[in-house]
Amino acid sequence: MAQNQHISIETPLNWDKNYELIDTGNFEKLERFGKFITRRPEPQAVWQRHLSESEWEKLADANFKKEKGSQEKGIWMAHQKVPDKWFMPYKSDTLDLQFKISLSSFKHVGIFPEQASNWEYLAKEIPTFSSKPKFLNLFAYTGGASLACKQAGADVTHVDSIKPVLSWARENMEQSKLDGIRWMAEDALKFVKREARRGNFYQGVLLDPPAYGRGPDGEKWVLEEQIDDLLRSVKEIIDSKEHLVLSNLYSMGFSTLIINNLMDGIFDVPKDFESGELYIQDNYKRKLPLGVFHRFHKK
Repeated sequence: MAQNQHISIETPLNWDKNYELIDTGNFEKLERFGKFITRRPEPQAVWQRHLSESEWEKLADANFKKEKGSQEKGIWMAHQKVPDKWFMPYKSDTLDLQFKISLSSFKHVGIFPEQASNWEYLAKEIPTFSSKPKFLNLFAYTGGASLACKQAGADVTHVDSIKPVLSWARENMEQSKLDGIRWMAEDALKFVKREARRGNFYQGVLLDPPAYGRGPDGEKWVLEEQIDDLLRSVKEIIDSKEHLVLSNLYSMGFSTLIINNLMDGIFDVPKDFESGELYIQDNYKRKLPLGVFHRFHKK
C-alpha cells in the first residue's frame, strides 16, 4: 500500500497565449481558445467575478445559454465571425499537438486545457518503459491523452462511446501529423471486462470518466456507483511486470482523499505515486479547481 504523501495542486505551464482563462465567477468562466473568447457555465466558480457584466459581454465572441431545466444542454449565441471550427496548438519541450475547437450543444468545446498537466506526465514517463508499451485510454473524448501517448512512443487504443467524438479525435490525430491509433466506439466498462476475459494486457491505462454518462447502447454510467468496479476491472488487464495507471475525476463530490482511498484499496501503489488537484488560474489570481488526479508508474 502507498505511504502518506503530500497532496499537490498542479496547473499546466505550456499553453502560453494559445489558451487563457480570463475571468471566473458567478458560476461562469470567460476563456480564450486561440483567437476566440467563450463564455460558459462553471459550477465551481462560486465567487464574484472581477470584470463587470458589460465587460464580459464585450469580450465574449460566443456565449453558452443553458436550456431551461437542463444542467448541460443548451445553445451558443455566437458572433458571425466565429467559425464552425478552428484549431489551437499545444507545444512544449516534449509535445507538439493540434486540437480542433468547436462549440457543442453540451457547453464543451473539444478540449479540457487543465489536462495538459497529465499529458506532460505521460510524455515524461512513456519513454522510460523497458519496451514499447500498449496504452488504453478510457472515456478518451477528443483524444488529448491519446495523442500525447502516441507522440511519446506508445501503441494506443482509444475508447469512447460517442462516434462523433471519435471522428473529432481522429481529426486531431491527423492535424497533429500522427497515425495508428486504434479507435473503439465502446462502453468503457464493458470493453475492459471483455479484454480481461480475452487475456489482453496493457502497460498503461488512463481513465477520465464523467460524473454521468451513457454508453453506445444506452448503458448508464454513474461515477460514484461504478468507479470501484471499473478500477477493479482495470487491475485485471494491467501488465504485472510494469504498468502505469492514471485516473482523473471531475465531480463536485470527489476529493483527492477519495481517489487515494480507491487506488490504495485496489492497486499495489508505489511510494512515489502522485496525486492532487488540477487547476487553472485566471488573470485575477483565482485558482479554478478542475478535477483530481492520481497517477503512478510501477516499474
